Amino acid sequence: MATLRKIFTALALTASVATAYPAAALDDAQKKEFGEFIKQYLIENPEIMLDVQDALQKKQEQARLVKANAAISDNKTEIFDAKYDMALGNPKGDVTIVEFFDYNCGYCRHALSDMQTMLQKDKNVRFVLKELPILGPESVAAHKVSDAFRKLAPEKYSQFHIALLGSDGRADESTAIDVAQSLGVSEKQIRAEMAKSTSDQSVQETYQLAQSLGITGTPSYVIGNELVQGAVGFDDLETKVKNMRTCGKTSC
Repeated sequence: MATLRKIFTALALTASVATAYPAAALDDAQKKEFGEFIKQYLIENPEIMLDVQDALQKKQEQARLVKANAAISDNKTEIFDAKYDMALGNPKGDVTIVEFFDYNCGYCRHALSDMQTMLQKDKNVRFVLKELPILGPESVAAHKVSDAFRKLAPEKYSQFHIALLGSDGRADESTAIDVAQSLGVSEKQIRAEMAKSTSDQSVQETYQLAQSLGITGTPSYVIGNELVQGAVGFDDLETKVKNMRTCGKTSC
């Protein structure tokens, strides 16, 4: 950071000179000299570019958070209370966690235990599962079976979700139907429900919502006023839940 301060000082001095005199007062030779000075300094101190890159990333992250916060505020019903999502845990919980997931997402499978631990340890959390099939046609096919199963046997959806997301190999229509049958819903029932009531509209709404929030992958969570991207782990989720109860925000 010391080198960064040096170049900023040099640039500030340059700016002060440019301010003191009209732009026309700097001839081409002087402009070239200033440019060569800055170029040479950067060549001799290339680590400065890492500081610049870090500053840019922080600025972009802040802009992303501002955009996500606005999208959360504008889409609360679609995020927290969409009719096509299932909520596990306490239906009247004082804190809601919304997870965007894909049945073929390896990180989502890793994060499955975080949800299970949260629901086991905290009996006042409401956990909304929002299916976002973005990893290819197989994910879409698995989701369609899942949607049909949810409509036919909502009381068993948590078992279906855990079994399919926790299984080995890729989830697709066949593996999802196998899970449904293991829980007492036949393939005939699933296919009839899929034909009668498609999930196309709900999927499109979820895609649009994810785009508005700036979601770039799964799992992604919404907790209170914050978008949390990635499998951050149980401890991080628990801290954010506790902060929501303490100050109404994920970070107090």
